[in-house]
Amino acid sequence: MSNTSRSGPDAGTVSAARAGDRRALDDLVGQCLPLVYNIVGRALNGHADVDDVVQETLLRMVRGLPELRDASAFRSWLVAITIRQVRNREHGRAVARERDARLEEAEAIPDPALDFAGLTVLRLGLTEQRREVAEATRWLDPDDRELLSLWWLKATGELEHTEFAAALGVTSGHAAVRVGRMKTQIEVARLVVRALGADPRCPGLAETAAAWDGVPGPLWRKRFARHVRDCPRCAGVEQGVLPMERLLYGLPLVAVPPGLGARVLAAVTGSGAPAAGTQGSPQPAPRAPGRRRGGRRRPARRSVPKPVLGGAALALAAAVVLVGVRLLPGHSAPAATTALSAPATATTPTPTPAPTATATATAVPSGSPSPAPSADPTPPAAASPSPGSPAATPAAAPPPVPAGSARKGVGVWTFNGVSQALAASGASWYYTWNTQHAGITAPASAGFVPMIWGPGSVTDTALAQARANGPYLLGFNEPDMAGQSDMTVDQALALWPQLQQAGQVLGSPAVATGADTAGGWLDRFMSGAAAKGYRVDFITLHWYGGDFQTPQAVQQLTSYLAAVHQRYQKPIWLTEYALIDFSQGTRFPSPDQQAAFVTASTQALDALPYLQRYAWFGLGADPSKPSSGLFTDGSTTTPAGRAYQAAR
Repeated sequence: MSNTSRSGPDAGTVSAARAGDRRALDDLVGQCLPLVYNIVGRALNGHADVDDVVQETLLRMVRGLPELRDASAFRSWLVAITIRQVRNREHGRAVARERDARLEEAEAIPDPALDFAGLTVLRLGLTEQRREVAEATRWLDPDDRELLSLWWLKATGELEHTEFAAALGVTSGHAAVRVGRMKTQIEVARLVVRALGADPRCPGLAETAAAWDGVPGPLWRKRFARHVRDCPRCAGVEQGVLPMERLLYGLPLVAVPPGLGARVLAAVTGSGAPAAGTQGSPQPAPRAPGRRRGGRRRPARRSVPKPVLGGAALALAAAVVLVGVRLLPGHSAPAATTALSAPATATTPTPTPAPTATATATAVPSGSPSPAPSADPTPPAAASPSPGSPAATPAAAPPPVPAGSARKGVGVWTFNGVSQALAASGASWYYTWNTQHAGITAPASAGFVPMIWGPGSVTDTALAQARANGPYLLGFNEPDMAGQSDMTVDQALALWPQLQQAGQVLGSPAVATGADTAGGWLDRFMSGAAAKGYRVDFITLHWYGGDFQTPQAVQQLTSYLAAVHQRYQKPIWLTEYALIDFSQGTRFPSPDQQAAFVTASTQALDALPYLQRYAWFGLGADPSKPSSGLFTDGSTTTPAGRAYQAAR
């Protein structure tokens, strides 16, 4: 099945780049980036090494370009190089596993934030059966992932069958046999996905799944498939299943993350084009910024080298538009994110105790972390006040935000060793649900952000304390919940002018749920503030997940944030978040599940351009009972704490 609109360069661009045209080389790299990223990403299931493998692949492409004789064979040649780099990486990891001693416990935590099936669903807006196919790929045997990465592109029309077989290095007939076996596994997994997603779930299947850890894999695929095959109740899941090729054909590629594109283009095209008629190759570019040994990802540094060639930025923009998904800062998220409202599993958090009216004591909440911003953009200009409304005081200009883990923060209450734990957490900012941080000595690297908790905190004393504690101010805490600040929208609007007159960069009231809901508490507040000309510089919100399967939880969280951003088009601070299920009492995941979510969610949050800060709930943990906390004392971490320390 051929697709005449396949991505990638034409033969003329390839020939010009091979002859030494630097602009053509710039365009060539930019146009190849989406194809290489999709092959590597799916083959490695979105592992943190994807960026490095993509960059090395394109470096090898540039080095070998002078030796390519037939420009029309470029795509097959590039795909073969890509698969070879994937295999080299897998071989290297296997050798390292046998050679290295036991890794640090935090390094052993699963890292599914970049799960490529989840990225496909999220970024391409897949629905119904297309979503099932993407989710079914998670259940494949590891050996089939490389094959899947190529077959998916063949099914979507990006690769011809001859290119597909050539990349695998096998005959056309052998490739067909291998694909047949893999498709059988995916088709079985589709039925498993359908059965597990049924509401209500089959009681027999639920009993089988009782011991399942929530992580898709071939062993559990076989167990669930056996039940689905033999169960009369589950037999109906096969009805209406469409062929996979019909569902996938014509889908665009998953968009290249903008940060990756800039780094790869800078490293590869900045290394120089081969001179015409020479066999030389450019010197290898340095390892991509934002990585360290062990494959764990850091946020990209802000001072990324710029490409030498001016067309590189244009090529990257063309590559992003090419795949049909806009993910650049300032634009709305793709359909998969904007169409989804707050997930059903994002449940109401444990109430946070209110501070005293004089705001002199540190609030002691039940506990939940918050995200950290990578950089704080200049706040939006204040809206012009309407006639008769109080003048909106301009916000103070925020100080520059350091590079690195500047987004990562934490909610803090007093406990034994709190100051030592805060310093060890690696958080770049913290808050106490108060305008002060009594009893806490913070390191110079961690900034304090004050909060006006509720109506009793709107006093001259508290507002003066807030002004003395930096450029930011958080609004009311969970006004939509009884037991928290519990305010009507009209109450909050009546008090808001006093908060904005403090002259700080001002965050909205932090609702517990439904921040993306039309007509919800936050929606009515934002509409009222706009009508009155009040200033709200960023959106503050909370999220708690009751689905303890890490890929699903991360997707639900990021979908919620995307929907909120789509509604208000303002920067976001996520000031409480964790995995806690409040649907029936209070239920926590296992320590390892919470830790896996920490690792995955921090990486996913750091990739959201509109998310300025996040804060985990919270720093303290009671060692005698389950919680989401990070430290039981000044030096003793929980598994989640070790994962949060490792987040960069």
